[in-house]
Amino acid sequence: MATKLEPAEDDKDFSLSESGDYITEVVKENLKLIRHTKGFSLDKLANRCGVSRAMLSQIEQGKSVPTISVLWKIANGLSVPFSELLKEKDQDGVHVLKAENSKVLFSNSKVFASRALFPFLGNRKTEFYELVLKPGGHEVAEPHKTGTTENIVVVSGKLRLRVGEKVVELEPRDSVFFKADVAHEYSNPTDQETLMYLVMDYTDEVG
Repeated sequence: MATKLEPAEDDKDFSLSESGDYITEVVKENLKLIRHTKGFSLDKLANRCGVSRAMLSQIEQGKSVPTISVLWKIANGLSVPFSELLKEKDQDGVHVLKAENSKVLFSNSKVFASRALFPFLGNRKTEFYELVLKPGGHEVAEPHKTGTTENIVVVSGKLRLRVGEKVVELEPRDSVFFKADVAHEYSNPTDQETLMYLVMDYTDEVG
């Protein structure tokens, strides 16, 4: 009897939102296409991104919905923007993104949520997100590709941001711009939810 492969403990997934099934289908197709286009085997991609081969296989089979951190690791391993893994088929005209159909991704701890505010169409160099950090929440982000920048504005609540060794505190209407190709952390030091908007820019090297 074959043994069922289980992902490593830190790779385990969970239900993201009502759009989780749709996200699973989109990610699995894009991951397979990008990986084959680049000529990467599952083992090679696993070595490049630090996500287990078992988890990559489950994602490609539509059996697992990856967390934000896992998607970032895969995108970095493939040297593509994060949005390439969630890309939809191109459409002409005006794109209305209804809130109920939003793609919402969560951190493994479920205290950090990211909602895309742009259509996943084609290769983008700029991405726009709504971020929510629950009271007392803490999220660690690995370095993105060289040259990647983040521009965050706090709408409500407070944000404590660590970029490398530097720590800054932001309140409503405060904004911060920083190079995101170093380790950075988002923390909510209060008992209220923090709402933020993020604009992420990639260099020409990414994609």
